[in-house]
Amino acid sequence: MSKVCIIGLGYVGLPLARLCKQREQDVSGFDIDSEKVGKLSEVNASADSAVIKDAEIVIVCVPTPVNEDKTPNLSALKAAVGDVSKNLQKGQIVIIESTIFPGTTEEIVKPILEESGLKAGTDFCLAHCPERIDPGNKEWTIENIPRVLGGFTKECAGKAGEFYKSILDADVTVLSSLKSAEAVKVVENTFRDINIAYVNELAKSFDRTGIDLIEVIKGASTKPFAFMPHYPGCGVGGHCIPVDPYYLIDKAEQSGFKHTFLKMARDINRSMPGYTVELLKELNGELKDAKVGILGISYKGNVDDVRGSPGLKMLGILKEQGANVEIFDPHVLEKSSVKSVEELLEKSDYVILATAHDEFLNLGADDLKKAEIKAVVDGRNCLDKDAIVKAGLKYKGIGR
Repeated sequence: MSKVCIIGLGYVGLPLARLCKQREQDVSGFDIDSEKVGKLSEVNASADSAVIKDAEIVIVCVPTPVNEDKTPNLSALKAAVGDVSKNLQKGQIVIIESTIFPGTTEEIVKPILEESGLKAGTDFCLAHCPERIDPGNKEWTIENIPRVLGGFTKECAGKAGEFYKSILDADVTVLSSLKSAEAVKVVENTFRDINIAYVNELAKSFDRTGIDLIEVIKGASTKPFAFMPHYPGCGVGGHCIPVDPYYLIDKAEQSGFKHTFLKMARDINRSMPGYTVELLKELNGELKDAKVGILGISYKGNVDDVRGSPGLKMLGILKEQGANVEIFDPHVLEKSSVKSVEELLEKSDYVILATAHDEFLNLGADDLKKAEIKAVVDGRNCLDKDAIVKAGLKYKGIGR
């Protein structure tokens, strides 16, 4: 058993704290949100950073977003590391799980920690293990997703590796340096962003040439090597894929290199909510005073996270064009304007499906026709196109 303190009890830190507790670790948590702390009865949580002093292992899991100009925002990380520094004890192991650009641990985190008077690699261990979590995924969970890490010294890496091996049912790969470990997460998510951008651009092209991209991807997927299917959609949301590429882009620019390809991918994916609205405009013509219903405002199916939500971006675009918009999300009821799918259909002439929640997948052509819906834009290509068209409704998918 180890005494573990998790800094930041959000969508990464809280599941980690729960896992540590399940593995019979002595777990405490620190979060600056006292209201959140008050609601967490399952974890020994506190809004007082003094809890850090009693830990053997301190894990930082705070958000690292980007600013309006798309440069990395490390303010929460710096504040959290500052709290650790004020309470740092000799012999502790400090692990950063927050997503960061290569060099952050040594160039930013380490100097703040050493303001304590203790030295990394001598008085305390320092490591980086980028978080890997996929909200809503029931197959790959926090305990069975393989992890990678790097340490300031081999001893730091070894001690951090021993800890993760004690709580995970998955492989732990120790890399040779902190920078390599830091690069892993941003490379993983940038890979996805680039491939999604590729199929999104194909979707725009195939929409003009009358080719069903989903059918093409199905065909290409029969090749047993050198192809990995990615799918087009109305936008990329969440905290990782739309953010992490900018960490690579910014770090490279600091080093005198410009990532043209990565910027292009970001531009394509950022354009998709607007493109989806344009598809509706093609079906209806003028959007002013049009009654439009948006199904889903969380960024992905079956979660309640609205960060980077394509649905919310489309809401803004539609309102700018004078449309009357209703929104419904069974996972985000507090931001919904109606209480059910049926109410949304009743108040709408046009529907955009923005999130592939399970609750929407059974929405059939008969339901749409009964509600006198004139046109559907399927932003996740998850509805029955043939049935909808056969029922006499106009239909547009993304790339089909």
